[in-house]
Amino acid sequence: MDPWLIWLIIAAVLAVAEIFTLTAALGMLSAAALVTAGLAAAGLPPALQLVAYALVAAVSLLFVRPVALRHLLPPQGPRFGIDALIGKTALAVSEVTGTGGRIRIDGEEWSARSYDDTLVIAPGTTVDVMEISGTTAFVYPRD
Repeated sequence: MDPWLIWLIIAAVLAVAEIFTLTAALGMLSAAALVTAGLAAAGLPPALQLVAYALVAAVSLLFVRPVALRHLLPPQGPRFGIDALIGKTALAVSEVTGTGGRIRIDGEEWSARSYDDTLVIAPGTTVDVMEISGTTAFVYPRD
């Protein structure tokens, strides 16, 4: 069997595998095998075919794949409403326990509970907003 045909079969198998995984890695390896098939058809010796495959695969995996993934994954849009408060820093206005308390986030007072039910947060402590459920913020003290 001709070397170019073997490389073409490898490219096809990798392309089919890429369809099932959707990682873009196998697609890049398939493209490298396709380029190598063209070089093998042009008469490149087998040792240089392997070197060409390794170079094309490495370049495509290191440089092309990250760009392709950036275009495939949608960018994270801005967060609005209560979603924008998660991760913010707040100040405990009153003692915050697992059952209740008050905090101030960006000048607004919120009812709060400790993210860890056994934790008691003293007034004046800086806390991080971990989660918001309804009108209650679940907070954890910042170290």
